[in-house]
Formats: sequence, C-alpha cells, structure tokens
Amino acid sequence: MKTSDTLYDLAIIGAGINGAGIARDAAGRGLSVAIIDSGDVGGATSSSSTKLIHGGLRYLEYYAFGLVRKALAEREVLLDMAPHITWPQAFVLPYAAGMRPEWMLRLGTLLYDNLARRDVVPGSQRIDLRQERAGRALNPDYRSGFRYWDGWVDDARLVVDNLKDAAARGATVLPRTPVQRAERSGGHWRLLLGNGSTVTAKRLINAAGPWAEDVARRVMGVNDAPPLRLVQGSHIVTRRVHLGKDAFMLQQPDGRIIFVIPYERDYSLIGTTEADIAQPGDAAVSDAEVSYLLAAANRYLARPLTQDDVVHKYVGVRPLVLEDGKAQKETTRDYRLVEHPGLDAMTIVGGKITTYRVLAEDVLARILPGSKRWTSTAPLPGGAIARGKGENGQVAFKRWLEHLQAEQADYDPKLIERLARTIGAPTADLLRAGLGRNLGGVFEAELEYFRSEEWATSSEDVLRRRTKLGLHLDAAAQAEVARWFGETPRETSGEMADVHAGHRFARPGAA
Repeated sequence: MKTSDTLYDLAIIGAGINGAGIARDAAGRGLSVAIIDSGDVGGATSSSSTKLIHGGLRYLEYYAFGLVRKALAEREVLLDMAPHITWPQAFVLPYAAGMRPEWMLRLGTLLYDNLARRDVVPGSQRIDLRQERAGRALNPDYRSGFRYWDGWVDDARLVVDNLKDAAARGATVLPRTPVQRAERSGGHWRLLLGNGSTVTAKRLINAAGPWAEDVARRVMGVNDAPPLRLVQGSHIVTRRVHLGKDAFMLQQPDGRIIFVIPYERDYSLIGTTEADIAQPGDAAVSDAEVSYLLAAANRYLARPLTQDDVVHKYVGVRPLVLEDGKAQKETTRDYRLVEHPGLDAMTIVGGKITTYRVLAEDVLARILPGSKRWTSTAPLPGGAIARGKGENGQVAFKRWLEHLQAEQADYDPKLIERLARTIGAPTADLLRAGLGRNLGGVFEAELEYFRSEEWATSSEDVLRRRTKLGLHLDAAAQAEVARWFGETPRETSGEMADVHAGHRFARPGAA
C-alpha cells in the first residue's frame, strides 16, 4: 500500500465501538474519515462484553443517576435503530434473604422504570417465583422477586454495522494495520502505519480503549492522558439453564451481581467478574474466575452447573477512569473526553457500549460545533427496514422477518431468522441471489458477504465475531470454513481451540 495523498479531516486510532460510532457520525456530517486498527474491527473489548444495553440498575446504589438516565434513554434509541441485532430482555431479580431487602429492590426497579421515557421496554413488576416458569429453574427457597427490562445486543455486530454505515458515507476503514507512530508535521497529523504507508489528517482521535493511555504516550507522544484502571471481566457459556426467555440478575454475598442470560438458543451466558490487571495483554480467564461464576449461579439454580457444563469462555478488558479510593464496583462507567491542547487531538477514556452513540455526538460537538446531530433517528444498515405508521424498529423488524420467511418459503425459516438476526436487511438480497454451497451449517454466500462487505479475513472473524457459529458448527464444518479462507490445518487447529477454550486479548490498537 502506497502513501495516500488524501488529507483526511479526521483519523481515528481504534475500531472498537467508540471509534466506530465516531467514524459513522463524523462521516455523516460530511467529514472525511480514516479509522485504523491493528486487529479486526471490534476485535477486543467491543466483542467481549456481557452484551447488554442497560442503564445499570446497580449503579443507582452509588447515586449515578445522571449516567443511568443517559444510558436508559439510549437503550430505547438503540433498540429502535438496530432491531435486527437487539431486543428487549426481561430480567428476573430474586429476593435473597440476608442481602438487599425487598423494599430496596422494589424502590430501585421503580426508579429504574421512571428515570427515562420508555417506548419499547415494559415496566417492572413484583413476581411470585413459585408461579413463574422462570422460577422453576431456581432453587425453591427463592420464592419472590422482581421482573424488570433492559436490552440485549450483539456487540461485535454493532461495531460492524456502524463501520459499514461509515464506509457507505465515505470513511476509509483500515483493520489489521498497526499505527507505529503519529507525529505532527505542517500543522497536521502524520500516521506511520505498519505496512509502510502513511495517513495524514487534520485531527486525531485516540479511541484505543484499554490501550488509550499507551497510545497517547508511546504513539502520539503526549503525557496528559489520564491513567486508566484496567479491569478484566470474564464470562462463561454453559448448557442452557433457562426454562424461558427471562435472564437472571443474581445478588452475591460479596455485594456483586452476576447476570445469567439466555444465549445463542442452546446456551446460557454467565458474567462477569472484575479483577484489576496491569496490561491488556495480561487478560485471561482464570480457573478461579470460572469457579466463582459457577458458584454464583449455583447459589440460585435448582440444577447446579459443573465444570463439564462450560462450553466456552471469554474475557474483556474495561478501561475505566482511575478514581483514587474507589473500589472496582464503584468506579464510574461513564466516559471522559480528554483534549490535548494545541494539537487537534483527543483521547477517549472509559465509556460503555450502551452510550457509545452519545459519546460520538459529544466528540462531534467539540470538533464540529454547530453541525447537526443525526444518528438517533437513522437506523443502522441492517435495521434499515420500511416502517408502517407508528411502528418502532422492533415491531417493524418482526413484521419484515415474517414476510421474508413467507416470501422465501423454500428456505428453512430458522435459517432465514439466523441470517436476519445477523446482517438484517441485506438478508433479502442474499436469499434471492442464492446461498451457494452448504459447508455444514454455513453457506458460501455468507462467507463471501462477510469477506467483501465486513472486513472478515479468517475463520475466527466469522465464527467468533461476525457470527457465533463457533458454538454450533461441528469440527468438520469449522474446518471447511477455515479452508474456505485458505488457512492451513495448523492455523485451523489453533483458531478453533481459541474459539472453544476462550481467548486472550490480542492488541487491537496501535502496535
């Protein structure tokens, strides 16, 4: 790749959810944008979350009303603009003797209901677990609780969809391209890339997530980025413990809460832990964390889980703003925008997936004041489905999907739903053109779409991030996907072990 003659308005280091959201918003306001990452898009924290769009019910205990209100309002926006990869998710919160009293739980859920307007998500209610289907999965000692609502999101696909829209609006997306150095030259930023090329931009955004502090110091040469508190959150995927669609929010004796969420039809997702680490590369799911999560779930479950029930595990790193004197669970999940004076540069610190779009709006308000906000009413590409009068995105998507299944009656309705819940609106064109050879549960046309439209270059990109088929396809099918991407048997073995056994963090920012 040769040095580009383009002078971009904006260069972004880090193609996680914050960088992707900024790229989309900026491109939609007419700025020329280049977004660069040394790994896959959404390849780190942004594909390793608990996959919730939520205000953070537990943050109310720390009086973070502003953060919760902002996140709850955004929950409604995301459920509307990305209905193909999101949906409202009910949570059952059992009352446990000796922990938070029932009056506190009810007060918290009522406050949660009313901090922001709700159009898509229902309100909370007190429930008798002995009369509820969800309660049959729990130890009968738990008799009462509360049902409240939040949202679920495919986090990796949220990144991809934001970048697809950014690219459609003219942004240049450069995954797997390390930034070795960023330097000021002639009043502009000149980024020296690992492939020998350069990118020149008027302004630079450091959105490298857990690597933001390192990128600011080592790559950009600035020393005023605030220190980060790196907290790893481990998750396990187990056999399905749920008897219905409700997730569980489970209180623990140490004051923490654990989510147990229906996942990928056949499984349950359990998370998360919180443990300080020194460097992002140190993140790894420990045996102690797996044991903790199993014990946390088993404290409530009627049929306890064992180590043999764990089919997958993964770890994400949250880059929290360092706040002296505060414990992990008290440290804010809000973001901070740090401008580097006189350098036309900014570092993004902290944040959560639910508020990424608001973060992007705040960034654009600083670098392009007076420009019009637009993303809250613009569906992401997969959610760009015609809506009837008064329909929100969730209702429109369900109607569209039912129509597509009826129109394409030669295809298995479950296959159509899987594709629609992955790429959304483009599913219709993919089906009409034909899916090609079946490689054992995944089709050649899908793989070509991920490669040509979504920057996928390996079986891991597809099986772990663009889809979660690594949990469903047998070894022979996964090997077929690897061969389709031209991987050697040795590479295939290593990657598939990574998909099933859990993964350490690869560096996604500048290398």
